[in-house]
Amino acid sequence: MLYWLSSFSEGGDLFNLFRYITFRAGAAFFTALIFGFIFGRPLINYLRRTQKKGQPIRDDGPEGHLIKAGTPTMGGLLILSALFVSTLLWARLDNGYVWVVLTVTAGYAAIGFADDYAKVSKMNTKGVPGRVRMALGLALAFVASAWAMWLHPGDLTGQLALPVFKDALINLGLFFIPFGMLVIVGAANAVNLTDGLDGLAIMPVMIAAATLGVIAYTVGRVDFTEYLGVHHVPGTGEILIFVAALIGGGLGFLWYNAPPAAVFMGDTGSLALGGALGAIAVVTKHEIVLAIVGGLFVVEALSVIIQVLYFKRTGKRVFLMAPIHHHFEKLGWKEPQIVIRFWIISLILALIGLATLKLR
Repeated sequence: MLYWLSSFSEGGDLFNLFRYITFRAGAAFFTALIFGFIFGRPLINYLRRTQKKGQPIRDDGPEGHLIKAGTPTMGGLLILSALFVSTLLWARLDNGYVWVVLTVTAGYAAIGFADDYAKVSKMNTKGVPGRVRMALGLALAFVASAWAMWLHPGDLTGQLALPVFKDALINLGLFFIPFGMLVIVGAANAVNLTDGLDGLAIMPVMIAAATLGVIAYTVGRVDFTEYLGVHHVPGTGEILIFVAALIGGGLGFLWYNAPPAAVFMGDTGSLALGGALGAIAVVTKHEIVLAIVGGLFVVEALSVIIQVLYFKRTGKRVFLMAPIHHHFEKLGWKEPQIVIRFWIISLILALIGLATLKLR
């Protein structure tokens, strides 16, 4: 929104700063961070008053989680409020890619909010039926994938770009839409499964988002893409403002979510942020890189799939408990150990993902 101030610039003055994506990204970060610090405690107090008993805790979960009873959920509202306010203030609102990512984020936030509300109002862990959530998520991902495909330049429309093999493109045609749907829905649900310990999901989300933000800025600049030999997707640089706002809002949330958490992110936040990561990967043509950068989320999701399929087939379990972070809890790892070690893994994977920009 504030980009319009650049129209008053004659070059070399204060208004000229608003032309630069990097300046607006920095402003978006601090806007979201300050928003989180200002409104974090009032929101938590409001959630505590309205939810009374907080998020229901699974009876079959790790025993140590029972002490978390009474902690309010829907803390994702803090991240998303900061994210949307900051993005709408500092991003160019005539950029279609920004609206694709915002739409996915808002849509999955609404699905997650309905699920959280059902849980706290009925005081059980079931929430909205899984089939309903999946159907709504697929519909939203369909719109976003088709929209992104329409926005992509002609030589990249319907194409799947490969990391490292940068000259290679796989023409998916209209099948790019179901592929994009798989990426967005998969990312949303993988982050949702990861959100099981205090601070576990938000930091890997910020790390993955920062990596995708750098990629979005890079592929949006023709000089960078020519030097690195990657495909140019004009306009994606504005996604950096969204990412900067996400990181600022995420840090504001982590201030209150650090162990012991004063508030849980809930499906409101985890589904929305996961969907956002998937949408960014789709619009920047880096879907496969997301699987590397978000490798932690992939492993968390796979651990659940493997556990369910193996148990149905044999009646036995591969892991002591799924998702896999609960497996390590059962092995006796302390919660902070798991969280920090998973953060380290996420950072390593992010560096590998960034390296694909240079590797040929």
